[in-house]
Amino acid sequence: MTAEVLKQAVKQTALYNTHINLGAKLVPFGGYEMPVSYPDGIQSEYFAVRNNAGIFDVSHMGQFIIRGEGAEEFLQFLTINDVSKLKIGEAQYSAMCYPGGGVVDDLILYRKSDGYFMVVNAANIQKDFEWLNQYLTEKVILDNVSDENSLIAIQGPKSRDILAAFTTVNLKIPFYTFEDGLVCDYPVMVSRTGYTGELGFEIYGSADAIVAIWEVLVNAGAKPAGLAARDILRLEMKYCLYGNDIDKTTNPLEAGLSWITAFDKKDFIGRKSLLEKKKNGQSRQLVAFILDDRGIPRQGYEIFLDSEKVGVVTSGSQSPQLKSGIGLGYVNKPFHKSGQKIAVKIRNQLVGAHIIKPPFVKDTSLHH
Repeated sequence: MTAEVLKQAVKQTALYNTHINLGAKLVPFGGYEMPVSYPDGIQSEYFAVRNNAGIFDVSHMGQFIIRGEGAEEFLQFLTINDVSKLKIGEAQYSAMCYPGGGVVDDLILYRKSDGYFMVVNAANIQKDFEWLNQYLTEKVILDNVSDENSLIAIQGPKSRDILAAFTTVNLKIPFYTFEDGLVCDYPVMVSRTGYTGELGFEIYGSADAIVAIWEVLVNAGAKPAGLAARDILRLEMKYCLYGNDIDKTTNPLEAGLSWITAFDKKDFIGRKSLLEKKKNGQSRQLVAFILDDRGIPRQGYEIFLDSEKVGVVTSGSQSPQLKSGIGLGYVNKPFHKSGQKIAVKIRNQLVGAHIIKPPFVKDTSLHH
């Protein structure tokens, strides 16, 4: 494939020119050119979110609308969480699985008055859309609106104070709920969700609305933050990243997602397989660990106990707050328990580490 064809294949979000003007370093991610960091640097963006407020362009995420009289039944079968528990105005973290229990994708489902709104990972938009389409009945209408909506996330302890000056939406709404309303006089959907473990909101709207709102919020004190800071923030919460910590070779139970797996539903794709896995027990578990010495664990690095390989790193970084290397990885049972000493092979050196009970830093998203 020529460079020219490759360039065409990578999409740009509505905020592309905004990122260029801010001096962002852009990289291809999930089929989009996305800001990885801005000139002030990753640490500065990270601490803005943990201590003040940061703002992310998340317009690359896939967005589907599912409606029709068969929508709930359809989603009950396709997703692993219990859709029937969703009231209008609520959101739910969930996933779709293959019949063998492997993860198709993780997602957020919003219940609106006229149907459901599903947000999926950017790299999986086409795959997920085709997967859903395979099971479509005539009672269900499925639309891919990924290119029609833009999306930003304002996250951090000051996010509510900053956003409050520009919106008609009640920002005291509970975690994982949403409201339609105005931000900067534009009609949008505001949800109290995010990927950082801090108080925060995600704003869905037209391209024009999101470009204008971004500028207003940045001028009001929200600091632009890129993919690199976002990755550290989500890692510190042990939030799974598709393609790293979960994929078609992993199942929700070993990934620590049994809390979103509703076995009491009569049927969903993967249920039979997952029930068997639950009965027989998992041979490995996704764990969180901190390095005891200097180093940064990276995806694919091997995890050892004494001289025996017992696992593999799926995500890793340096935590600016802990000033240590941190990571997630699958570790064979019974070596997965909190407090277990392990070692990560970094450049042919075994670096000591220990498993912790996540999150790495306090999750404050619920407590505001």
